[in-house]
Amino acid sequence: MLTVRFPLQGLSALVAEGTALIDAARAAGIQVESPCGGAGQCGKCKMKVGVEHLDNLFVTADGPLSEDERREGVVLACHAFVKGDLEAEFTGEGPASTNILSSGKQADTILDSPICKIFLEDENITQVRFDGLPRVEEPGDSTGRCYGAAIDIGTTTLVAALIDLNTGKELGAASSLNPQVVFGHDVLSRIRCAGDPEGLMKLHDAIVRELERMLFMLARRGRIETAHIYELVLSGNTCMLHLAVGVNPRSLGKYPYTPALKGGECIPARDVGFNLPGAARVYFPPIISGFVGADITAGIIATGLHREPGVVLFIDIGTNGEMVLSINGRLAATSTAAGPAFEGMNIACGMRAADGAVEKFSIGDDGRLSVGTIGEAKPAGICGSGLVDIVGELVSHGVLDRNGRFSKNGRIPDSLRERMSLENGKSIFRISDEVYLTQQDIRQVQLAKRALRSGIDILLAGNGLKYSDVDKVLIAGAFGFHLRTKNLVRIGILPGELEAKIDLVGNTSKTGARALLLDQSLRRDALRIVERVNVIELANEPGFERTFIGNLAF
Repeated sequence: MLTVRFPLQGLSALVAEGTALIDAARAAGIQVESPCGGAGQCGKCKMKVGVEHLDNLFVTADGPLSEDERREGVVLACHAFVKGDLEAEFTGEGPASTNILSSGKQADTILDSPICKIFLEDENITQVRFDGLPRVEEPGDSTGRCYGAAIDIGTTTLVAALIDLNTGKELGAASSLNPQVVFGHDVLSRIRCAGDPEGLMKLHDAIVRELERMLFMLARRGRIETAHIYELVLSGNTCMLHLAVGVNPRSLGKYPYTPALKGGECIPARDVGFNLPGAARVYFPPIISGFVGADITAGIIATGLHREPGVVLFIDIGTNGEMVLSINGRLAATSTAAGPAFEGMNIACGMRAADGAVEKFSIGDDGRLSVGTIGEAKPAGICGSGLVDIVGELVSHGVLDRNGRFSKNGRIPDSLRERMSLENGKSIFRISDEVYLTQQDIRQVQLAKRALRSGIDILLAGNGLKYSDVDKVLIAGAFGFHLRTKNLVRIGILPGELEAKIDLVGNTSKTGARALLLDQSLRRDALRIVERVNVIELANEPGFERTFIGNLAF
């Protein structure tokens, strides 16, 4: 075995020869993110190795490293493999704390949980019934202590809410980063990582242990016993639910992208891997397709989309953009790979929605900038909503032309032109001393915008509709909740005629999970909804390639 030391953290690990440096760091207890899933593209896992130790590494790629970094002994830890004892410096901060949205539009529900408790006075016991059948007996009268949890498993974030099943009241909510982000930021990275049993075990264990931690914390805060939490409703995209259950998602990585899970069922929590006392079980909402997941089913339930009159467009903007069109309750859905730009990833100064992240940005008539950060802290980076704001404002004020290039227009105010310069030979627009936007960042926004707009275009056209036919647009998700709708229009995700029709509905994955926890009739609705949704595979649609190419410009 070989020793890898990390002096800055005072940590070390014993690893086998051939271990990737990033895995050695994780074995030592250092959380190193790899948004690109180890493809050597994001540069988030950079580590500096002493020149005297470089011979003890086998380096296979150096991707985004500059010449100066290479000379200084900086390597990409995902592409550097240990062949001798060494020391390395990881100066990154690991996953940052994140402001995570837990609120959203609530469905109309009745209190009719499939979990109920009946006190048998003659025997002085309380019977806990699941779906009407006795499952557990508890001493005395415990009917007043009956709880469940509504959980949103996002690719990047987790939200859990503790719910009183007797009253429907939310007793508390907790949020966290999804610990799987260190294995890759997007769904495809996770699918690749889960391709072998060891990778699947790591991803599954990471998510279950973190959800357990959150549940125990909520129980302590609410002064309840975890043995009285009887059901967890897990809502999330199709890949995340596979990983939560421990089912290999490899089928989602190849055509025809058929899920190995269907959802709409209950499984004992212990069988899923939860170490919860009592007889808790897990319910998964039904899955629509490989890339239109149970989180969208929950979103439909939360918003009542299947009952909405007229033409309503539901859009969940994230790493994977899902959209559902309702025409008087008749549903069609599709999804598109928007990429991680709107999560603040693959952006030079990108970050998640944590303190210091630029979340609001505007340019006054005099060319002066107004920069709003989370926590009113010094600008440290740019999160997704700030990215859309910045690009939208730069387009509106002529700093960017419609093709996304920095403009050479002489009419741009000097105060803005002074912020345009070169950084490492690349064109940038400086937001603050430390934070800037690059030409490549703008391309990432264009690619994400193109994917989303193309999906919406095809979904409408395939149903014989124009944008003028749309009565309402529902934007779901934490990213969408913080957007200024005018900048969705400025960068071209939606046309101007829809701006006044946009409603930001928040985290409907979590609020839909809550509804399904409390009202079992909605579970039957969810099964019927999934059966009748028309799922459109964009790549198979006539004209998709032409639409996709045409949607690059702002």
